[in-house]
Amino acid sequence: MYSLCIEKYFSNQNITVKRRIIMDKNELLMDYANAIYQNINAGTQSIEDILPKIEDDSFKKVVAEIQNDYYALKKECELFAKSEDIKGIKGNNWFEKARMWMSVNMSTLTDKSNRKIAELLLIGSFMGYITCIKDAADHQNISPELDEILEKLKNYQKDSIEKLIKYLN
Repeated sequence: MYSLCIEKYFSNQNITVKRRIIMDKNELLMDYANAIYQNINAGTQSIEDILPKIEDDSFKKVVAEIQNDYYALKKECELFAKSEDIKGIKGNNWFEKARMWMSVNMSTLTDKSNRKIAELLLIGSFMGYITCIKDAADHQNISPELDEILEKLKNYQKDSIEKLIKYLN
């Protein structure tokens, strides 16, 4: 009875139920892709802001490798969005970018040691990792491809945590 009412309502609106479900699926895909993309962008932007402050070449190389992983995943997310014809995939807004930039610059104003920079990157990596777990729970059964990208992001963040933790000593 309920589904018959829904079909009747949508048929009166000249929209089929199937089309409505597809529209909802596209919105869910866009929301999921944006969540992942924003998480990746937070990582790339933080590293872009921090990298020039690193004076130790070996540490700079480690951070640059982490950055390259993020860039590769960002590209993969963009290609997925393009293949699914997802319009409007977007990074973080200007306020979030300004907040991250200010946080990095204030935190490294008096201390640009490897330890301090590793701490900042670790905080961001932990936040990103937590966001991955929450995004996986919030976007179940939407897209196996996005699940795979999210899992890669989670693994990249886990790997970066392991690499960066050594610099806290």
